[in-house]
Amino acid sequence: MADTEIEIKTAPADFRFPTTNQTRHCFTRYVEYHRCVSAKGDDAGDCDKFAKYYRSLCPGEWVEKWNEQRENGTFPGPL
Repeated sequence: MADTEIEIKTAPADFRFPTTNQTRHCFTRYVEYHRCVSAKGDDAGDCDKFAKYYRSLCPGEWVEKWNEQRENGTFPGPL
């Protein structure tokens, strides 16, 4: 069996969110990702980093809820 090294990363430190509570950081990264996709399209590689960030920061339940809200037009954030 070949030895493969797996590198696990999370979102980099962001000076806008200095505290340990990462709720706003999570929400901001989610919004940044969807703004990027809206501006550049679903296939834009530039948006991948934002997807990785919000997926590493946000609980899955929140993302599911926000996705439903976006589909229903009730998402509270600025997209």
